Amino acid sequence: MTAASGNGDDMTPEEYEELAIALEDLIKELRDEPIKDSRLEGLFDEATTSDPRIWNTVTAFIDVEDGEAVVTDESKLAQGKWAPEIVAGCDTMVTIDIQRGLMPDDFKYLVGKKLSEQAEEFREQAADESESSDSQ
Repeated sequence: MTAASGNGDDMTPEEYEELAIALEDLIKELRDEPIKDSRLEGLFDEATTSDPRIWNTVTAFIDVEDGEAVVTDESKLAQGKWAPEIVAGCDTMVTIDIQRGLMPDDFKYLVGKKLSEQAEEFREQAADESESSDSQ
């Protein structure tokens, strides 16, 4: 699946739904577990310890494997955009600004909100795909 790339891959409603469910599970983990025990620990570490005079943002790249969101990498960006081949290699991603001293609860809120928005977008895409396949 490569939904994050926006490259026009034809995904089924079931694949979009799988992405939404996997992100919702990741949100629950983020909400219920200490960050150090979560799959997003690396994102938190990079976002809160990187030098903001050098780096602007940090991104966690997420693949969905067997219905589970797997954070495959975290990477910082000074300025600019990710190369298309990097984005195409993941199902979705979450990006936050570098913020030294960001408190864990604030991190959970920011990242949880972004993941929730993505899950909702995937649900909408699933509905759109389902409607378009029903009309054919």
